[in-house]
Amino acid sequence: MMEISEDSLFLSVKEIINQSRERVFRLANSTLLLSYWQIGQIIVEDEQQGKGRATYGKFVLKNLSKKLTLEFGKGFDYTNLSNMRKFYQAFPIVDTLSQQLSWSHYRLLSTQENKEKREYYLEEAVQNNWNVRDLKRQINSLAYERVIQHKKSPVENINSVLKDPYIFEFLGLKTDEKISEQEIETAIIDHIQKFLLEFGKGFAFVARQLHIATDTSDFYIDLVFYNYILKCFVIIDLKTGELSHQDIGQIDMYVRMYDDLKRNEGDNPTIGILLCSEKDETIVKYSVLNDKNNLFASKYLLYLPKEEELKQIIDQDRIRFELEQEDKKSK
Repeated sequence: MMEISEDSLFLSVKEIINQSRERVFRLANSTLLLSYWQIGQIIVEDEQQGKGRATYGKFVLKNLSKKLTLEFGKGFDYTNLSNMRKFYQAFPIVDTLSQQLSWSHYRLLSTQENKEKREYYLEEAVQNNWNVRDLKRQINSLAYERVIQHKKSPVENINSVLKDPYIFEFLGLKTDEKISEQEIETAIIDHIQKFLLEFGKGFAFVARQLHIATDTSDFYIDLVFYNYILKCFVIIDLKTGELSHQDIGQIDMYVRMYDDLKRNEGDNPTIGILLCSEKDETIVKYSVLNDKNNLFASKYLLYLPKEEELKQIIDQDRIRFELEQEDKKSK
């Protein structure tokens, strides 16, 4: 019999304990979700049999919470029973519940009255392994509304991944000071996990200041990512000032060069994104950005605006995007 070192023995026992704890957690979480769902179901069904549903439901829930609290202690107050009721109403089919998410996740998701929005956050939370804090930040920053075009078919496309505007408050940069493109780039690398969470699903970091050399010149691309869902490289050029025709020409050239020199067999065409602090819509409209499906300009904010301000920005961008799409179809 082979002798096992102390380190190997420790690692083996540690792995068994971790796996055991994970199984216990999954079982406990699954049991908790099912019990809360069933409680919500019973409350809703009982409420629907009464007259004057709103008044009746509130009265019954308060009495029920008092009795359950006396019997079982904390966890069954009026607020939590109301959350269970919302939970069942938001997710009436128990088989659709993901055991990957906790009760805290579902409590947040149940506050989203729009079904499409709720399903978006649910899918993103599961696919990207969001913790509760991540989910709350995405909801509060109106991530759903900021996606350029919501998925309307089973096939993913760049418009269903990209956002406008992007919100980079997590970079910790002061908005009242002049900041260079290099400083933003460095901050992104320092907070790459949070950046990828904000940037969208399927992105993996490839390189910073990627060197591309031709026979006559050397070029450096700010940031390069690969999107494994879209199966393509995505290059980013950062701009701190107003967007210019020169900037657009440069990202167009970078995309062409990357396709020619770096793109692998089987990859889809490279996508170029100008991340800019200011975006002149007139320049966007009368440039190659309006004619190509692989070049984009998205605004970024270094702070999280108030909800009303953010909604106004999103509405303006949404109208512009829809007009651009109509303009492309008419050509």
